[in-house]
Amino acid sequence: MFDLDKWEEIFNTIRQNKLRTFLTAFSVSWGIFMLILLLGAGSGLLNGVKEMFKDDAINSIWIRSGQTSIPYKGMQPGRRIQFTNEDYNNLKNKVEGLEHITARYFLWGDYTVRYEKKYSSFQVRGVHPAHLYLENTILTSGRYINDLDIEQKRKVAVIGQEVVNSLFENGDDPLGKWIDISGILYKVVGTFKDEGSEREQQVIIIPISTTQMAYNGSNRVHMMMFTVGDASVKESMVMGDQAKNLLIERHKFSPEDERAIHMWNNLENFQRFKDLFGGINIFIWIVGMGTIVAGVVGVSNIMLIIVKDRTREIGIRKALGATPVSIISLIIQESIVITLVSGYFGLLFGVSLIELVNFALDNFGAEVPYFKNPEIELTTALTATGILVIAGALAGYFPARKAAKIQPIEALRDE
Repeated sequence: MFDLDKWEEIFNTIRQNKLRTFLTAFSVSWGIFMLILLLGAGSGLLNGVKEMFKDDAINSIWIRSGQTSIPYKGMQPGRRIQFTNEDYNNLKNKVEGLEHITARYFLWGDYTVRYEKKYSSFQVRGVHPAHLYLENTILTSGRYINDLDIEQKRKVAVIGQEVVNSLFENGDDPLGKWIDISGILYKVVGTFKDEGSEREQQVIIIPISTTQMAYNGSNRVHMMMFTVGDASVKESMVMGDQAKNLLIERHKFSPEDERAIHMWNNLENFQRFKDLFGGINIFIWIVGMGTIVAGVVGVSNIMLIIVKDRTREIGIRKALGATPVSIISLIIQESIVITLVSGYFGLLFGVSLIELVNFALDNFGAEVPYFKNPEIELTTALTATGILVIAGALAGYFPARKAAKIQPIEALRDE
């Protein structure tokens, strides 16, 4: 039941000790402000890392050829490992659990591309149809490379949005148009964009078989990558080992030679980052809670002083029939009011600062490496509020219990 007299008494006590209450409230407010700020910074770092992985499929394994650095079975180091179509087919058919796989053949450097009187330079890449899934490509019109394009070595191209903007400035529909890539005409069959990287939107995709035939690539490929479906990190590592063993068998290099081929497991790396930021998050909570506890201890000390100052008053209350519960509830309520109100302002300032940083990042072109979209979830704010209520109650409980034990006669003798 709402007791107006009790609340008037609480606010009257706070008004009589303005400076002391303000300093105590500030320590609590600062604690929750720092907690929210640290959590927001942690989420910004995590989102920045996620953005790094957004460019490619997270559940993917990438393999690039290298050069041997260890002698193996009588062969000298320094041999260049050259992947071929046979390696691609071998992995495709023998790695268990493999979902999508593609190889890449690069046309090194930027190739001059022409459409009518427009010229520009772009990266040209020969791939298989599954490349769509490995790069998280988003088709905006038309279609992607398909199996028939590979089989028939068609001269078709899928172009990134930056290529469209550069070559088709008048708003012409690029589909069905022919572009000249270093003297060879390709029909545009699709356009795409890539959320993870602007650089990827400056790429022209053509069938890998066409690339190998038209640019003297024979059966060579430069790198291969595949997705592991719903496999766990441990299962993906097993699949990576299977792929490596197949390549060791074909190209004869030492299993300990880390330079012969370069493999990276996006799923494993992403899990490492998640574990790292999980630890950082725990550390942030520990630091933030420590700051809040320091403020709550200050509230508890203030309440002890208040109890000491009001000893005679409490004695009179008890002499007039006040129960220990009523005295305890009065002091606990006062403690909760101080912590909750001050904590609310700390929470408000913390969230406001994070939103201000977000606004600056979104509207002023500010870019911070590995940092993006700091945010505070509703559950985090509610958790922090709940912690404040509990902390406020605990801060007031022990002084209140001491006040409830005061004997009326002893309290009346207090000077």
